[in-house]
Amino acid sequence: MSISVIGAGAFGTALAISLARTGLPVTLWSRDPDHAREMQESRENTRRLPGMTLPDAITVTSDITQAIAATMLLAVPMQRLRGLLMSHPILDGHTLIACCKGVELSTQLGPVAVIRACAPRATAAILTGPSFAADIARGLPTALTLAVEDDDIGQTLQQALTTPNLRIYRTTDTIGAELGGALKNVIAIACGATIGAELGESARAALMTRGYAEMQRMAEALGARPETLAGLSGFGDLALTCTSDLSRNYRFGLSLGRGEPFDPSVTVEGAATARAVLDRANALGIDMPITAAVTALLDGSLEIQQAVDHLLSRPPKEEHA
Repeated sequence: MSISVIGAGAFGTALAISLARTGLPVTLWSRDPDHAREMQESRENTRRLPGMTLPDAITVTSDITQAIAATMLLAVPMQRLRGLLMSHPILDGHTLIACCKGVELSTQLGPVAVIRACAPRATAAILTGPSFAADIARGLPTALTLAVEDDDIGQTLQQALTTPNLRIYRTTDTIGAELGGALKNVIAIACGATIGAELGESARAALMTRGYAEMQRMAEALGARPETLAGLSGFGDLALTCTSDLSRNYRFGLSLGRGEPFDPSVTVEGAATARAVLDRANALGIDMPITAAVTALLDGSLEIQQAVDHLLSRPPKEEHA
């Protein structure tokens, strides 16, 4: 099976490295010709993943026609996925696996739904779960969820994408996998803000737990299976993202809580996702107070202490409600 990775950021590069270490030829595509040439010659992505050598099995290119393969991993930010697909209709008709997490701000769609809308002849899938690019590139053990509706295709892709350090689990619940990866970023921002404001570890634990309840409510309303949210793409990713400084969403939340500026060049998927998810939740009548508080923090309509006071003043309820 021929495989390419579309997007030469840290995560896309890490996936290419892991796959190529098996000896499988992998094409890594960068939209920037200078960046592609630099990586091909130096055998390193010094801009996004410094210190990690690209195996000889990786070919780097900026020519999308050279990156066409039977299976393509789309490792671009969520808010750029539609633009990529619309700019390169040649991607349609192949197996396209989204490697981004989020909800499109303009349409409130997840990655698989965006692929289906823009590339209707493609087989749409998503690869998601608790993972950091540096861990994957270093060969550290990582488990991910692959979601595709056709389980026969899922089994084939599972075998193709498994490497010595990447263990792939599969599901046919694409909605659940999409939502788990997207919603946990919003909760990670809330947890980062809590620690940044020095509100304590106990408060973070409460936010993670109640945030998980929000994730389940939204997922159930949209037809996802509860067990998907309890797996790698939901609970697993939530645990990692809400507790590690390597998480961009968590670091962004830390800056919010401390009242410090954050590097605008760093992609924070949870910021756009929070707004999109809140709009969808309001339309469906789903109670998502933590998502609402994060959105208010982002918009500047609430300060961190006001957000905490608002959450603590909500009426008492049963834990699992």
